[in-house]
Amino acid sequence: MSYLFPTYARWEVEVSHAEGSYLYDTNGKKYLDFVSGIAVCNLGHRPKKVLEAIEEQLQNVWHVSNLFQQPIQEELAEILVRHSSGDAVFFANSGAEANEAAIKLAKKYTGKHKIITFQKSFHGRTFLTMTATGQEKVQEGYGPLAPTFEYLPYNDVEKVKQLQDDSVAAIMLEVVQGEGGVVPGKKEFLQAVEQKCKELNALLIIDEVQTGIGRTGKPFAYQHFDLDPDIITVAKGLGSGIPVGAMIGKEKLKAAFSPGSHGSTFGGNYIAMAAALATVKEIFHPAFLTEVKDKSTYFQQLLEKTLNNTSGFELRGLGLMVGIDCHQNVNDLISTLREKGLLVLPAGPNVIRLLPPLTVTKEEIDQAVAMIQETLLKVSEPSLQ
Repeated sequence: MSYLFPTYARWEVEVSHAEGSYLYDTNGKKYLDFVSGIAVCNLGHRPKKVLEAIEEQLQNVWHVSNLFQQPIQEELAEILVRHSSGDAVFFANSGAEANEAAIKLAKKYTGKHKIITFQKSFHGRTFLTMTATGQEKVQEGYGPLAPTFEYLPYNDVEKVKQLQDDSVAAIMLEVVQGEGGVVPGKKEFLQAVEQKCKELNALLIIDEVQTGIGRTGKPFAYQHFDLDPDIITVAKGLGSGIPVGAMIGKEKLKAAFSPGSHGSTFGGNYIAMAAALATVKEIFHPAFLTEVKDKSTYFQQLLEKTLNNTSGFELRGLGLMVGIDCHQNVNDLISTLREKGLLVLPAGPNVIRLLPPLTVTKEEIDQAVAMIQETLLKVSEPSLQ
């Protein structure tokens, strides 16, 4: 009997400890972890500098509330601003909270009410961000949803150009749809969305919860496409496993979030700030990001070579966020890989999602690709087996 709500389809794995790119279960089995806590442990498990920062902060103060000046918040906010197109930061505890703040801010600043998102998007599981998510399976069973959301097809430039609605407060999107199948946005589409925001006097919100903090080889994924968003949301990779989220916005938006307009009891607490500050100092270093790009190229080229010899699979992604569309249900494939000692995720029913830590080595990439090749060959055309 479990005393937990059955909200998760849990694997039959109980983790004992973790280090770097590896998890170890209570039976002593070792797993190469290409889940990374769902794009959270970007520096691998228990990174030394983050651990030291947390331990040092634990000796001083844990929590005082946001009524007090907290210089560590200012230090982290300055780094996030310096590496993005934003000017001010609001700290939350998760990606859903950061997206909730972004939607509230867009409505309050513009005085308008409609938010445009995209089919197969994922923005969170609070009532508002669940409504923003363009997937019926996430919304089923909850009755009438929050009003004034509209969903357009992703990567459809013409549908964006046809949009004419003065009530639109913001258009919100992921540069790479994660839960929707690891689908990168096309540059023409993303830039068309930005142009449409200007035409409608609406804000551009980019959800970088999964793609941000170095995952694609840049601090934020939108930077691959010459975009200038009004609001950026981030969470997963920001705290190396300590819960933290952030909304980054333009200077013009600051007045709309005056005292009392929004808040969070635990948002920006000292422990989360210590973890996040140590994380971004490491990841945003140019040499580190250069290594991520190099390993991303190596990983994708090796997978392409492997899949060229294996029928019926399609590779897509950006940086170290990679999907293999198997054009069939992948649950059994993921289970087989787990038995072999490689942890991967689904992204929808037919896609294997690969999210290695940004610190992954090329040797670990080789090991993972070998296990993937062996597993996929068993379900490819008989002539290739």
